[in-house]
Amino acid sequence: MSLAALLKKKNRKHLFTTPSHNGAFCILHKFYQWYRSDISETDVYNPQKALEKAEEYASKIYNTKSTNFLTNGSTCGILASVLACCSRGDKILIWENAHPCHKNAAVLAGAEIVEYSLPYNKEWGIYEKLKNIEQLLKENKPKAIIVTSPSYEGIVSDIPQIAKTCKLYGVYLIVDEAHGALYPFSNNLPESAITYADFTIQSLHKTAGGINPTALLHCNCNKDVKKALSLISTTSPSYPMLATIEANIKYLNSSKGRKKIETLINEIKELKNNLTNIEFYGDDITKILIKKEGLSGFELSKILFNKYNIEDERANEKSVLLLTGIGTTKEKLRHLNYLIRL
Repeated sequence: MSLAALLKKKNRKHLFTTPSHNGAFCILHKFYQWYRSDISETDVYNPQKALEKAEEYASKIYNTKSTNFLTNGSTCGILASVLACCSRGDKILIWENAHPCHKNAAVLAGAEIVEYSLPYNKEWGIYEKLKNIEQLLKENKPKAIIVTSPSYEGIVSDIPQIAKTCKLYGVYLIVDEAHGALYPFSNNLPESAITYADFTIQSLHKTAGGINPTALLHCNCNKDVKKALSLISTTSPSYPMLATIEANIKYLNSSKGRKKIETLINEIKELKNNLTNIEFYGDDITKILIKKEGLSGFELSKILFNKYNIEDERANEKSVLLLTGIGTTKEKLRHLNYLIRL
């Protein structure tokens, strides 16, 4: 099957996957006129005034020392964060099952990787939040630690407490908040790590309606992240993509964008109240983690796909994950009411 045929087939499904726009929600409609927008590049790390002002504006919205636009995903932000604060021989704590870019970043920096474990929830087939932070720091004396929060399934660690402990031990805290880009814009979602961590990385495309692979790197320490970014990023960035990031942030921070998020949260709450035969779990309501008694996660996923035309983000032996975000419509959520028949 060709890539074009695959995309056409996927678009016939009810997608509860990344990117959250699902090909239907576009913050910057002019983006589709790519041929008109694909202008000659300039060096993004000596930016023209427009990009410089856009990132300064974003920094004010997020209340950070700096916020950088990324057109190569959260991976780029993770790599730059580690390069900015770690040198050859420094120890860095990384979760043993973390996204590959965490370890890749350490390799690029020449840092020594020290893996840590997380509690495993056998009932749901997922990993829980980080709890033994002080013990980890005492035993390993790292230069930095990377924490994934929220997890893919919406499990959120106690970042304020982790940050407090990291400061006590002089350890840089890097938070992979790729799946938490909506957090700064709603009091009904978990608190964002931006306020507490030295570096916070967010993917706009995963839940915030952005296009692949737009993301943000937030910095709240005195490290030179721009220099680190210049080591790993192209000098020919896509200005149409940068424009969508600017528009994306403005939308999320607008009354219309915030209302959209609250509407999504309320509609998911209504869905959960209707589906009394389904179990739900997690700290982030926009990550719909479900299981059904008598069915494995893989069996449930197969039923959703074949019988109800619903494509989930991922499944394991115990549960199924349905992702939502900006672009998830009320009509799409209503389609999940078919689960009452299971």
